[in-house]
Amino acid sequence: MAEHDLELLHAKIDALSEQIALQNSRQQQLADLKDDMTPILTHMVKLVILELDEVGTDFELEDLLHLLKRLLRNTRRINHLMDLFESGMDLADEVQLHGREFMTTGIEALSSLERQGYFAFAESGMRILERMVTEFDEKDLQTFEDNIVNILRTVRNLTQPEILALANQALSAISEPEHEKPPSMLRLAREVMDPDVRLGLARLLTIVKALSNQPAETQSDI
Repeated sequence: MAEHDLELLHAKIDALSEQIALQNSRQQQLADLKDDMTPILTHMVKLVILELDEVGTDFELEDLLHLLKRLLRNTRRINHLMDLFESGMDLADEVQLHGREFMTTGIEALSSLERQGYFAFAESGMRILERMVTEFDEKDLQTFEDNIVNILRTVRNLTQPEILALANQALSAISEPEHEKPPSMLRLAREVMDPDVRLGLARLLTIVKALSNQPAETQSDI
């Protein structure tokens, strides 16, 4: 029993020695840290003193304590504001991402319009508009405004199917003459006997009669 107690005593002494050595090591580390931090802290204190000296009498410790108290009382609001700020940043990132997609889509659409000639057509239209502005004065525009109804009525009549068909036939006959040399009077007399020719002459005479019935002002202008 005496030997066993002696072994326990030695074990306790060894354990205490290890703890003492560990404690001494920690104290030495703290001392080293203190020695290392002392110059840094001294420098920081000097900087703080210099900064506070620049502030002068405008700064009071009570104001700082009051600010800290307000920050502590409004911690939840500050956290809420931070959440809103983070959400806003996420939204900004999302908008930026989609904005790039929209920009890419818009550029592709504009490129497609350019390839199809829309921009060239618009440029030509602008040149036509510029010529209209430079070549027509206010009096011409007033005349156009006064006669716009008659112009539209004339355009409507000209776009009737039968008028377009008749104009197409007349243009075809003019562009492709049947005779390479002038026909004889006998040939013309035989052509007059053709019912279609007589019908065409009747229509031509109707047009001539309509032209002779113009108002006097119009005839004088012509």
